[in-house]
Amino acid sequence: MKILVLYWSLLRYRVAVMIVLFMLLGAAWHSGLTSLDSSVLLMILALASSYVSATSVNDISDRKIDEINHPGDRGRPLVTGAARTADLWILFAASSILSVALATGLAEAGIMLLSVAIGALYSLPPARLSYRTFLAPPTLAIAYVGIPYWAGVVVVGGSLRTSDLPLITALYLLFGARIILKDFRDREGDAAFGKPTFLLKYGKRATCLLSLCVLCGGDALLVVSLANRWWLAALLQIYIASIIIMLYRLYRRGGRKDEQLSIGVGAKMGNGLLVTLLGALILANQGADSSVQLIFGLALTALYTLNFLDFLRHPERAVIGYKG
Repeated sequence: MKILVLYWSLLRYRVAVMIVLFMLLGAAWHSGLTSLDSSVLLMILALASSYVSATSVNDISDRKIDEINHPGDRGRPLVTGAARTADLWILFAASSILSVALATGLAEAGIMLLSVAIGALYSLPPARLSYRTFLAPPTLAIAYVGIPYWAGVVVVGGSLRTSDLPLITALYLLFGARIILKDFRDREGDAAFGKPTFLLKYGKRATCLLSLCVLCGGDALLVVSLANRWWLAALLQIYIASIIIMLYRLYRRGGRKDEQLSIGVGAKMGNGLLVTLLGALILANQGADSSVQLIFGLALTALYTLNFLDFLRHPERAVIGYKG
């Protein structure tokens, strides 16, 4: 029972949902997502378990840093005393095995094994990629975007093709623009223990500029990948514009709360982009014509945009909910 509680605690649902979105996008891009059958559901559980595997060893590795960055956070059981290091090692082993065991075929099992290995290499010595300034963000992008997308393609009976390259690279870059901002949340602990993040080495201005450049590169490739759906590519620019506005706000504002609000709202709009893209692809797979897809996209984008505009008008009412 304790292991199950820890499993849920370390399955940080905001990030887990995003990983599932990337998996479903891979399946939908190959026109294979017409229903959530047992193989798709098992792959979702396998990805969730591989993520728990990664967070287990990351919490073990960064315990001292987390005591500064996340004091009292129930999602950090080592910090709160709800678990011992030995408990997390047991969870790491159990979730790693479960991740591979839930795979529905040899290819899927191989992908999950690779996912578990990347999680261990990211946090544990001797590689400890989380301490490599220029390797940490790309590694996380592989784990959170590349692996789930690949799993989604394979689980619907497809294989990666050259036609996947523009979209998967776009998603990789869009996520990279987001994940490099994670260091704002953790910089106090990172600085105390000498973790050489890009933010600490090069400063706020360079970090925001890098995020912007990577975002624009991802957006350009997204437009290329949606060349035959020009209306969808145009609609998604609303989300891109809102993220750029939040990046500018992040650069201009000081104070931890304002920074986290800017990052959190930008992340929320990024999720909106993924959901809108996924919904349009699923409708296309179901045979819906372009007008139905457009109405869906407009309605969803309007909801996200209204929430975004409400934040711009009343930022004092916003609640920080960005965790991972």
